[in-house]
Amino acid sequence: MANEHLKKIRRFRILVMGRANAGKTTILQRVCNSTDEPEIFDGKGNKIDSDIVQGTLTRGYHDIQHELVFQSNPGFVFHDSCGFEAGSTQQFDQMKHFVAEHALTTRVNKRIHGIWFCIPMTDSHRTVTAAEQKFFNECDTGHVPVIVLVTKVDTLYLTAIGELLEGGLTMAEAEARAMEKQGELLEKWLGDVKHELERCKFPPKGYVAMQKMHQEDADCTPLMECTANVLNEEGLQRLLISTQQSNIQLCHML
Repeated sequence: MANEHLKKIRRFRILVMGRANAGKTTILQRVCNSTDEPEIFDGKGNKIDSDIVQGTLTRGYHDIQHELVFQSNPGFVFHDSCGFEAGSTQQFDQMKHFVAEHALTTRVNKRIHGIWFCIPMTDSHRTVTAAEQKFFNECDTGHVPVIVLVTKVDTLYLTAIGELLEGGLTMAEAEARAMEKQGELLEKWLGDVKHELERCKFPPKGYVAMQKMHQEDADCTPLMECTANVLNEEGLQRLLISTQQSNIQLCHML
């Protein structure tokens, strides 16, 4: 059954969601081992002029139907949902319709296989927003798993330094303990996020902290492993592994 599934599905399709400026594009570049911007296609496979795309992105507009493809790894197809906030009913309804349509479509090459929901640490003071609670309470993604990506984790380093200095340490002492303190802050914040989201009607299937994404050689193995683990079909797991060709460690996981 898995082999038959693989014969029909040619590319692994992921919907990327979350707040504006959550570092979504950077993560996709790291997953695909690229520093280039993705090529963008409409829903019919026609390439869209990059100048037109850049103009709409500058104005903060994303068409969720557009397909984002990196030439370094064309086996991945990404869809980007613009960062919706509480009160943006139209954007939320468009996203919800897209998820329902692409989770259940009979056209297997148009189905989404996973959803990555990005929550940046830069907004740690407000943790889970009303818009995010709305998604996890109202958007039934069916068999398509949702994974929360905690992004921009490295911003906690300065927070850690500040708290250690306030505790009476010297700068040298604070810098020596900063990474340990950053880990403690991340664990606490992630615990708060899980506590909020696990009470929702449709909680996520997994959580991954994305660290050092500003580095071109950043390790995306935890994200790929988590995604593979929550997929409900062996065929999709194999497809993900074959798509992520550069991730040797993942290939030995199953």
